[in-house]
Amino acid sequence: QVQLVESGGGLVQAGGSLRLSCAPSGRTFNTYPMGWFRQAPGKEREFVAAISRSGRSTYYADSVKGRFTISRDNARDNARNTVYLQMNSLKPEDTAVYYCAADRTVLEISRDYSSRTRYNYWGQGTQVTVSS
Repeated sequence: QVQLVESGGGLVQAGGSLRLSCAPSGRTFNTYPMGWFRQAPGKEREFVAAISRSGRSTYYADSVKGRFTISRDNARDNARNTVYLQMNSLKPEDTAVYYCAADRTVLEISRDYSSRTRYNYWGQGTQVTVSS
């Protein structure tokens, strides 16, 4: 079982930036494709971004493309499965709880990377609030 812990959320004005981090709470021996999702009050949890096991491929929801960047640092053994979400030009509609997730697949990344049912491990979430 992999436990993920998100950090870096907070309150920011529209146009500002935040950097979210997600790390496993213990040592992990496999490298997983990872994703970020978000859930606003009264809405379904939605896909934000995903990154392949090697980090060579990244994918984004249209609503965040060009503003958000997902990344990982596989070069450091103790940072395996640590991922980041750099969020720039934030908008009030980006306000949500942000969750990271890991996919236990052996593939570089699953075809349905944007589906929340694809992921096996989830963090508890971190709140991002963007004021207008």
